[in-house]
Amino acid sequence: MFTLSKKALIAAGAIFFASFASATTVKSVTVPSHDAPKQPILIQGPMPIEAEYFAGLLKDVRVEHTGNFDFYIGTLNDYPIVVAKTSKGVENTAAATAIAIERYNPRAIINQGTSGGHDKDLNVGDIVLGKRSFNAGNFKTPKLAEGEGSHPMNWIPMDVMASEGSAGEGDAAADAEKVRYYAGNKDLLASAHAVKETHKRGKVVEGTIASANFWNNEIDRMNWLHENYGTSVEEMETASAAMMAEAYKVPFLGIRILSNNLTNGGKYDPSTAEDNQKFVKNVVLHYISTL
Repeated sequence: MFTLSKKALIAAGAIFFASFASATTVKSVTVPSHDAPKQPILIQGPMPIEAEYFAGLLKDVRVEHTGNFDFYIGTLNDYPIVVAKTSKGVENTAAATAIAIERYNPRAIINQGTSGGHDKDLNVGDIVLGKRSFNAGNFKTPKLAEGEGSHPMNWIPMDVMASEGSAGEGDAAADAEKVRYYAGNKDLLASAHAVKETHKRGKVVEGTIASANFWNNEIDRMNWLHENYGTSVEEMETASAAMMAEAYKVPFLGIRILSNNLTNGGKYDPSTAEDNQKFVKNVVLHYISTL
């Protein structure tokens, strides 16, 4: 009887499997790992005229609505952007900012829109880059008896973030008697300066943005704020957005165009809102190019 040696059997098996493998093509697919998703840039505007032009620049837009707020999610030059129509006022803006940070995790925030001038050297159509902003409604009045009246020029600034104690009474109050400024992000400011020549309607300058649920028509009050706190413009949103951005450690910049200026007779012009959004678009495109 013919038998194969152990070596011969091994050799024969190797030949069989080699011929089987060559006759059989093994299909495969390799799934690549993903890059980290890009964090969107959040653009805020309180009123429709201050938000909807920018939202119209986006591609592949979807809209999410919550509370008083509309969020337009899309892309600009293939980069993710969220435009938030926050509604007016410090409360709406703070809430909209916190919701957007929690929901969309933005890389940076730009709060933009119209404003009223406090600086006689600024005209309707000029843009103020918020080198700093503050809440111009945070004041404490001196104690006056009944019949002694009210004297707003003597009000004291009040820093509600100074401590967990009372900002108006007790030991913590003395530390709270100061103004808290929120600085604009240096990289966003750099991008704004890099494209400032694209704004043809007026000049682009750094300044201080005052925010409060307060509509000033008293020129003496505007002059007092300008002289004592360096205010360039007033509106109702930037500082509260800056406060939320600071709480979450998100880079922030306010960009405000003058739609009127009572201190030098500048008449209200709502068309400035679109001009500001056109400028902010250029700021965003430059900022994206640096990432």
